[in-house]
Amino acid sequence: SVSRAEAMPTVNVTLNIDADAYQRHYRGAVREVIAIADDGQRLRFPANILRDVVTRDGVHGRFVIRFDDTGKFLGIRRA
Repeated sequence: SVSRAEAMPTVNVTLNIDADAYQRHYRGAVREVIAIADDGQRLRFPANILRDVVTRDGVHGRFVIRFDDTGKFLGIRRA
């Protein structure tokens, strides 16, 4: 059987956002991130979801973004 956590919709994405670009979010110039997922779908999500994965160098690497069945953001983690 599949657990509820495994059944949640996920999207895999590679992000390369330098620290200066990410700082524009804090200044209010950038509210959303647009990225292409590994499966080719275009994603648009609030930049603030990246706060748990940002480092002093920005946001770099592969990530898994989890959503509930209604499309509400649940979490992001490094892949």
